[in-house]
Amino acid sequence: MKRRSFLTTATLASAGLSTFLISSCNSSTKKNDEVISTVGNSDAVFELNEETISSLREKLSSGTYSSEQLVRMYLDRIESVDKNGHKLNAVIEINSDAIALAKAMDLEMKSGKSRGPLHGIPILIKDNIDTGDKMQTTAGSLALAGNVASSDAFVIKKMREAGAILIGKTNLSEWANFRSTSSCSGWSSRGGQTKNPYILDHNPCGSSAGSGVAVAANLCVVAIGTETDGSVVCPASVSGIVGIKPTVGLVSRTGIIPISSTQDTAGPMARTVTDAAILLGAMAGIDDQDQVTLESKGKAHKDYTKFLDLDALKGKRIGVERKPQGENQFMHALQQKTIDLLKSKGATIIEIDYLDEISKLGGDEFELMQFEFKAGLNSYLSTSNAKVKSLKEVIDFNIANEDKSMPYFKQETLISSNEKGSLMDKKYIEALKKSHLGSKEIIDKVMKVNKLDAICGLTIGPACSIDMIYGDRWGDVFLTMPAAASGYPHITVPCGKVYDLPVGFSFFGSAYSESKLISIAYAYEQASKERIAPSFKKSFIL
Repeated sequence: MKRRSFLTTATLASAGLSTFLISSCNSSTKKNDEVISTVGNSDAVFELNEETISSLREKLSSGTYSSEQLVRMYLDRIESVDKNGHKLNAVIEINSDAIALAKAMDLEMKSGKSRGPLHGIPILIKDNIDTGDKMQTTAGSLALAGNVASSDAFVIKKMREAGAILIGKTNLSEWANFRSTSSCSGWSSRGGQTKNPYILDHNPCGSSAGSGVAVAANLCVVAIGTETDGSVVCPASVSGIVGIKPTVGLVSRTGIIPISSTQDTAGPMARTVTDAAILLGAMAGIDDQDQVTLESKGKAHKDYTKFLDLDALKGKRIGVERKPQGENQFMHALQQKTIDLLKSKGATIIEIDYLDEISKLGGDEFELMQFEFKAGLNSYLSTSNAKVKSLKEVIDFNIANEDKSMPYFKQETLISSNEKGSLMDKKYIEALKKSHLGSKEIIDKVMKVNKLDAICGLTIGPACSIDMIYGDRWGDVFLTMPAAASGYPHITVPCGKVYDLPVGFSFFGSAYSESKLISIAYAYEQASKERIAPSFKKSFIL
């Protein structure tokens, strides 16, 4: 197996792919305690550029805008930039109920009712999350076209309770990038290819490609993605935004098309740590239908913004892999620049050895996911409103509709998953022990021995070019697997640009350490202010 991370099938078994090209960072404008980015001339006319949840709440409270106006403005933005203009192709479907929902939220606000910070705020969600409305849930697959869920996913119920307005669903790497070993991230047979908003012929990463691009390009304030290994933090990193992959168990997976019951989770994607923290608090909750969420009792918080602390880096002990990742000198320089800033803000950086041990478990992780994908998908499809009722029927549909369903790459991962046995199989039990429990042991040990508050490093290199024929060519800098395989929390924050492409910096730690990671990430974000709005260049030019 190639080391493609979960961005292309979560193999993670070997390293040494192409090295990324890198350049220096651009400057950004700073205002108050939030990140306000420089904006290209092509977007100067959009009134809501780089708005935050808090700034929109102020405008709603003051009467500057109504929720209906906000929704209409974002829908116009999607039409002009996503469907036309730059044709980012981040949004796969618009919610026909969005205006009605906005009017309802406006009426509640006029009556004096407030559901919290998300009341009346437009959001987008990934197209593998059920919504009990008129929108489809397809994971980007033509095989699931017409699948309109009977009820909301648990996390969508939480969004509606919070007053958030679902304005549409985002495109993704088909089947959350668990279809082929030579896939192109951000492409689906239903939605086509999503583009990176910084350089349009470059890859948005996946599988939450549309959510990442939508937030980066100001098609919404915040969005929800899902991750099994890298599918929130990678698209966040290459789209220059903040992404949080929570501890597995903090956010319910009920009503989300599954891959791995061990590693799946939904997570917030935003332009600031503050907004990501607000969204995470609204998403978290115990769901009796998802037993793993019972583990979060007493460990979750309704409000993660209370942990935002400018001085949070003082006294923190943060580990970083001793061995340089990759061979590109500019990537090394970018990491060193970030490390130096962390030190200047009071953090102690400890060199540690752990990545080689984790990487050896990549094959076991992929084995585990194939078993769990088959079991989970068969269960989901059996009770869904989709025409196909099993993984085998999905495979058969793709074969029967090959020119439309598989014009570029095939379905090796679907086939290999379907050939796996049940979750009682000894091979599965062994893979679970090695990958999940093994990775937890490695991280827990290195954190305990070195008395660490978190582990850090570059999330991933800058985006590769879009190549739907031969697939992704990601480089040799990946920091998605440790937190993914263990089920531990992971946050990525913009740390600079390389050849005009964003790169994120990761912080991850032990189970349910979101509060600490958010405080560390916020202190770094406010000290660095590296979020820069996209320029929508057509292609990379030396």
